[in-house]
Amino acid sequence: MPKRKPIPDFRSEEEEREFWATHDSSDYVDWGQARRAVYPSLKPSTETISLRLPASLLADLKILANRMDVPYQSLLKVYLADRVHEEFGRGQTTGELAAMIREPEAPYGKAPKGSHRKGK
Repeated sequence: MPKRKPIPDFRSEEEEREFWATHDSSDYVDWGQARRAVYPSLKPSTETISLRLPASLLADLKILANRMDVPYQSLLKVYLADRVHEEFGRGQTTGELAAMIREPEAPYGKAPKGSHRKGK
């Protein structure tokens, strides 16, 4: 059995991410001894909110979700997560981000005629 290298101490999560992105974990961990972990009491970390959307925007979201055969709330979460990630990636200040807040504008509500699928 090969001798494993000791896992270094990390000063931050960023430093640890960089380390594991550039090193093979099998040099440090004997994966043959690993066991599957089960967490039966783990609760999803979601929170229920109330969100008001223009009816036409919600209708278009539902059309897209229907075309993709996914629940519209799941699609909305994906879209929101993508946009949040994009905005943080731009390195804008809090003030710059706040200045961008406004109600969505058209073209929502412009779904092509006949694009609604018949109910399942």
